[in-house]
This record gives sequence, C-alpha cells and structure tokens, in this order.
Amino acid sequence: MLSVVIATHESERPLVPTLAALVPGAMAGLVTEVVVADGGSTDATEEVADIAGCRFVASNDALGDRLKRAASSTRTPWLMFLRPGCVPEPGWIAACESFMERTSRLDGADRAAVFRPPAAADLLRPGLSELLALLRVMAGGGARPEQGLLIARRFYDAVGGHPAGANAEAGLLRKLGRRRVSMLPASARAAD
Repeated sequence: MLSVVIATHESERPLVPTLAALVPGAMAGLVTEVVVADGGSTDATEEVADIAGCRFVASNDALGDRLKRAASSTRTPWLMFLRPGCVPEPGWIAACESFMERTSRLDGADRAAVFRPPAAADLLRPGLSELLALLRVMAGGGARPEQGLLIARRFYDAVGGHPAGANAEAGLLRKLGRRRVSMLPASARAAD
C-alpha cells in the first residue's frame, strides 16, 4: 500500500529511530517496503538498513536522482519520503490511512501531505529547529522536507518527481505548492 523512501548519507544513528517508528505501520499492513537510498556512507548505515529488513540502494548520484530512482523501483500506489531522524508520532498510521482514503476517493485529486511539526504542548524540551519549524508554520510558511512527504505515485510521476540537484526535497515541495500540500493531524519530531 505504501513504500517509504529514506535518503541517507552517514546516517547510521538517526536512521534507527526512524525505522523503529515505522514498525507499527508495517505490522498494520500500511508500510509494505522501506527503501534506503544511500549516498555512499562509510558508517554502518547499510547494516542498520539490512537488520531492519530494508532494501538498500547505494549511489553517488545527487539527492534528487537517488530519490527519484528509489521511488521508481517501488510498486505501491503511495510513497512516503522521510529524512533519517524524522520520527512520526503515535497516530501517524490512522492519519496517513485517512488521507490516502480521502485522496483516493477524489479520483484525480492532486494532493500530498506532510506531518505537522510538534505542537507547543509537545515541545517540553524543544530543540531550536523544532521551535523554528513551529513558528514558521504558525506564520503561514510552507512545508519543509523535515516534515516528510506522503504522495500518491501517480501525482509524484505527474509532477516529474524530485528535481535534480542537492536541494531536491525542497524543490519538490515548491513544485507542489502550498495549496496542494495538506498537513496531517499527526506530528513528527526530530530524533534526539
């Protein structure tokens, strides 16, 4: 139903909590595969991916090319792009399923979704990046790559996928535009 693509580079430590947060989604039947698109790591990123049962694809290509190639290698109708260290909070499975169902019912509806940043009450010990993300969203700023991206494969293909280059994640969000990106009712936090 859903393939998760995670671009990594020397991401051994932040990858662990991200993969752990995806386990309930796999057990619920939502996440059918995880593809780790690595950019030439020399740490234990490949071993972490292997232990977790992920498909590991290594390449020295630019980020956009790696993400696009990893997405095209999957066969599910939905894609989720996460950064290593992005940890979806409880409730993410129901939020994703609801969004996917609503979007699928509106045949041809071109929508994508991102996780909401942690709410002010969630930030008991906030990091500077979490506070800045919350302030940016409250001020009407657009989605950021740190919030992940849930998108139907047909919509991803229709917009041409990730653009080439190192800033491909932000480039795809700009291509989608604010009006076509919804915020899921579930949050995602940065791993400590």
